[in-house]
Amino acid sequence: MYQYPNYYPYNPQSVYQQPQYNQYSHATWEEQYDIERQPQQIQNLTRRVNELERRVNQLNQTVNRLQQTSERHTFRLNRLNQRLRRVEQRLNIPFTASEDGF
Repeated sequence: MYQYPNYYPYNPQSVYQQPQYNQYSHATWEEQYDIERQPQQIQNLTRRVNELERRVNQLNQTVNRLQQTSERHTFRLNRLNQRLRRVEQRLNIPFTASEDGF
């Protein structure tokens, strides 16, 4: 496309971008970068990160437990299905799959 491999056309908008206004933050620039408030903000953020990590761990444990339960039930259903098929074969009941798979 271009004659030189690392050449890209000049885009003046990329050089002179205006600072983006954060519509969700109502704090002024001085409030955001207040050195005296930063330790408290860092503590709040650290506390929030720890809470979120704890919640993620709880959710992971719940998901793992549910997955194990699902696997157990799937195994049991497969075993019951095998037993049912054997009984059907012994009693000469013809197998016909219906809409729901049974």
